[in-house]
Amino acid sequence: MSQGDAPFSWPVRVYWEDTDAGGVVFYANYLKFFERARTEWLRNLGQSQQALREQTGAIFIVSHTQVRHLAPARLDDELRITVQLTDCGRASMSFAQQAWCGPRLLAEGTIRVGCVDASSWRPRRMPDLVLALIVPSPHLTAAAPTTKP
Repeated sequence: MSQGDAPFSWPVRVYWEDTDAGGVVFYANYLKFFERARTEWLRNLGQSQQALREQTGAIFIVSHTQVRHLAPARLDDELRITVQLTDCGRASMSFAQQAWCGPRLLAEGTIRVGCVDASSWRPRRMPDLVLALIVPSPHLTAAAPTTKP
């Protein structure tokens, strides 16, 4: 699956636990929705987070987030969360993500995740297993000498 194609999409239903006292999705919950969609993006490519940890000793941690909120989601709304890989370095990946309710864009963000060793929590190179799933793509240059660490 080339990441230069249409973004991966994952459905999320809004439950009571996702809403605040005003009856709308609490702003921080969009980060949880984005996390779930990235996990399912990786699973859709053929690799689960747990299997990755068991096979390579690598896990991903979020190192940076930026989210812009445009419109509220409400109880029982079915959202579509998109994932688009935008950059892959030696030890990190960046994603553009959006939350949609029908044709309405609710939130959009950029998320950067770092690859770390599960036991030491020190940064490590992206496992070849992951790189093989996401590269080659015409929009990415993973692990090339000119990419960011």
